[in-house]
Amino acid sequence: MYMMSVSPENAPDQPEYLKIGIVSGLPVSINGKELSPASLLSELNEIGGRHGIGRVDMVENRLVGMKSRGVYETPGGTIIFTAARELESLTLDRETIQIKDSLALKYAELVYAGRWFDPLRESMDAFMKEITKTTTGTVTLKLYKGCVSVTGRESPNSLYRQDISSFESGDIYNQADAAGFIRLYGLPMRVRAMLDKGL
Repeated sequence: MYMMSVSPENAPDQPEYLKIGIVSGLPVSINGKELSPASLLSELNEIGGRHGIGRVDMVENRLVGMKSRGVYETPGGTIIFTAARELESLTLDRETIQIKDSLALKYAELVYAGRWFDPLRESMDAFMKEITKTTTGTVTLKLYKGCVSVTGRESPNSLYRQDISSFESGDIYNQADAAGFIRLYGLPMRVRAMLDKGL
């Protein structure tokens, strides 16, 4: 049934490492070699297929309402998605990632329904282009027996700062601030509990 990939059990016994270069949210290189989008996907399909990456067997909902079984293979797409998602975790804040994820579902629905030329889809493209303009860097991946694992990531636009995220002493993050934040953040739940108790 599968045409692009080997069974993970038959994949090489040694992992393969790739470094995916991304500029403004778009993959542009493999191990430093710049490629066109089509060539990059084709090469990742070949590499990922050798390692049994990107096999999906699922039950899905069709547009007309019935359920059907879908069997897909997308070695290159799985590798690109993993790399892009990991780099976004460095360069986008939590709220932006949440909005991007919610729009991605609607985007997929539009494309699946054949509404490629819908102005909504075009507007979503413009939004995605804007929020991913800082998603530039590299992600190192390990391919092994059907799995893609992230082993490294770096970006000049990384929002991760070890001096802040250590939760130890620092000028920017003061642990004493957390107590007040927690009280304020939990205020709606406290009000609800007071209401439930008749207070």
